[in-house]
Amino acid sequence: MQLINLKENEKYLKEYVELCSKEWGTPKTKAQMEQYINKKRKDILTNDKVISVIGLVDNKLIGFISLFKTDGDERTDLTPWYATMYVKKEYRNKGYSKILNNAIIEEAKRLGYKKLYLKTNLINYYEKFGAKFIENLTKEKLYYIDLK
Repeated sequence: MQLINLKENEKYLKEYVELCSKEWGTPKTKAQMEQYINKKRKDILTNDKVISVIGLVDNKLIGFISLFKTDGDERTDLTPWYATMYVKKEYRNKGYSKILNNAIIEEAKRLGYKKLYLKTNLINYYEKFGAKFIENLTKEKLYYIDLK
């Protein structure tokens, strides 16, 4: 099992985009999904919004986590954002989210950041990773993780 940079791995980057769309996007036909994947893949590789995408791999993608410059329209004054933590259903409850969490925290530290921001509706989940509540947003709660 290893952690890899998905921005440098075409096979897993495509799967990352598709899984993100299915988890957090709107339903798409097969043709729409192909178009979406191609556009999003290009955006990830050429735009600076996605700082890092780390995947946990064991001959196949198990899960991933991202570091975004911004995440949505609210609080665009904050950066970077801890985003898209995802572990495939068959791999959940095995500690992989902790591995991904630690990896993105180390990546943010390596890049010189002092805090990470995240938004979620989950209750008492990210707190176990050190997240502290800041405020309520329109649909989610805003947290930060201190990296010092």
